[in-house]
Amino acid sequence: MTLAAFSLAVLALLLAPGPTNTLMAVAGASHGVARVLRLVPAELAGYLLTVVPLALAGAGLMARAPGAALLLKLAAAAWVMVLAVRLWRSAAAGAEGFAIGAGRIFVTTALNPKALIFGLVLLPAPSPAEIAARLLVFCALVVAVALLWGGFGALSHARAGEARAGGLRRIASGWLALVSVSLLLGALRG
Repeated sequence: MTLAAFSLAVLALLLAPGPTNTLMAVAGASHGVARVLRLVPAELAGYLLTVVPLALAGAGLMARAPGAALLLKLAAAAWVMVLAVRLWRSAAAGAEGFAIGAGRIFVTTALNPKALIFGLVLLPAPSPAEIAARLLVFCALVVAVALLWGGFGALSHARAGEARAGGLRRIASGWLALVSVSLLLGALRG
């Protein structure tokens, strides 16, 4: 796969709505882009924690322990459902009811099912130089997309105003619940 094809594949997957993007949008809506800027390193670290080991040794690990992928998917589904419930409950309490900090972003991203695709499918390359180039592009795209989703959240808050912030949180919560259920169903079918 060429670097250009790799970049497009990563960008398409990163842009897709998911648990991390949802939290970044809610963080932007709740506290603006400045908060999102402080959360970007946690997202990047979460991805790298999962993606790098998978890219380097993931195929062999999954062959030796096929249940590992299932356990990771189940953990991701459970975590995303916990986030959905907490976000739903916070809609009535306002932004203070559900703080989106670096820890939540880190864990959510490390358990993000997209990380499996990045680490097992897109990042592995035949040479260390190619892996390094792909990793640099990946990191740059993660930062850009995180800022895009956070900016989208901040813009939606600016347009909707404080009165509709609870509704936006409930929509985000519903989306996370749907993602969780689809992860669970996918894990059980696989």
